[in-house]
Amino acid sequence: MTKKVIVTGGAGFIGSHVCDMYVAEGYDVLCVDNLSSGKLENIEQLRMKENFQFVHADITDNERMMRLFARFKPDMVNHHAAQKSVAASLEDPDHDLNINGKGLLVLLKCIQKHPIDNFIYVSSGGALSKEISGTEKSKEEDRPQLISPYAITKYAGEKYLAVYSKLFDFDYTVLRYANVFGPRQIPDGECGVIPIFVSNVLAGKVSTLMTYPEMPRGCTRDYVYVSDVAEANRLASFHPANTVINIGSGKEVAILDIYEAILEAFGKEIAINVSGPRVGDVKRSVLLSERAKEVWEWTPKISLKEGLGRLAANG
Repeated sequence: MTKKVIVTGGAGFIGSHVCDMYVAEGYDVLCVDNLSSGKLENIEQLRMKENFQFVHADITDNERMMRLFARFKPDMVNHHAAQKSVAASLEDPDHDLNINGKGLLVLLKCIQKHPIDNFIYVSSGGALSKEISGTEKSKEEDRPQLISPYAITKYAGEKYLAVYSKLFDFDYTVLRYANVFGPRQIPDGECGVIPIFVSNVLAGKVSTLMTYPEMPRGCTRDYVYVSDVAEANRLASFHPANTVINIGSGKEVAILDIYEAILEAFGKEIAINVSGPRVGDVKRSVLLSERAKEVWEWTPKISLKEGLGRLAANG
């Protein structure tokens, strides 16, 4: 029997790649997105597929979501819809809580009336990183710093899911992404540093590096290509882990190094401005992804250099 999956945020950067994967794997896919940041052009290649349908809806709309669950009867939920900006969560924590908190609870209420087998929840490896020092990497069991409302709502979501999975008897996986990059990414938010830099480089504009005085090359991050992330979602769909899984490269890269790599990939020479740090920024973030390797034999296939080369080749 063909499995049915609801993908929230499925018209977004990562969600659309996940929808591509599910359609290719033969799932019946219902993509739900309010298009606040997602784009219809991201799923245009899927709109004519018999096993794909799109609904313009908001996950915080309890009655609408309940009707969608009743009609579609999903076996699985893949929850990518989110308020994903650390800075925005500080400026408007109510909105962050509404999307990341209430939105998840609406889905969990739907599951109580319309049971599912599996739930995949997207979390943040960067925002939930421990305070690392030396050569250590952030592990799933480490205590996160929780220095932004976004980090708090994402962490709370992980805990809600663990509780509800036991109460209502479904499997789950929490995927803590590193900084994902690749095609269809829009230049906004923390994960958007690469498309922000690429957009500025192509336009000949000067970019800004926000950093701490003791970190002249910028905060450090772990970058993973979107096709590797889609593969992690495929594996979580077949083999739920019932725990938290880091999805990253395990390589710590300073943001200025990213900028210089982009200049090299695009064959450009443009200076960069340096300013003070952004409130809520984790200074260093790099993920240990050994659990993904142990559970699924997952390892990233696309390096940062190769991924940037693909972006440059596609203009």
